Amino acid sequence: MGARKRLRAERLKAENQQQIGAKLNNCPTSPRKMRLVADIIRGVEVNKALGILRFSKKHASQNLERLLKSAIANWEAKENNNHRDLEEGNVIVKTIFVDSGRMLKRISPAPQGRAYRIRKRSNHITLLLDTLVKNEAEAIETEVQTEKEA
Repeated sequence: MGARKRLRAERLKAENQQQIGAKLNNCPTSPRKMRLVADIIRGVEVNKALGILRFSKKHASQNLERLLKSAIANWEAKENNNHRDLEEGNVIVKTIFVDSGRMLKRISPAPQGRAYRIRKRSNHITLLLDTLVKNEAEAIETEVQTEKEA
């Protein structure tokens, strides 16, 4: 490996170690259904996202709620001195993406001796947390104040 590639690999490794989150593999829900719920909580403050998932009627929200709680526990374990950020609402769901996982292939009987293929899909979910930048936090606070005044 050349020096340039090695330095880039080391830099990417250091960046990945600074990111805090959680990953769920082989969740038995189709990726399309999971993405619908994941889009709702992307960029939302953590406590608000927990409330959204808890009261959502979608089945996929149960698995995402468990994953978000796991990411919060990882955040508290890694950032001992920043536990205050969670209470103040400065921690957001920075990145969440859903990739397709393994697919179980089954056969269902069909008319005239034929068979239809059933694909039971699963997915992999990756969720990363981050703190709000102070400028973003101030912008959100002013937005909330203008909503209260209106």
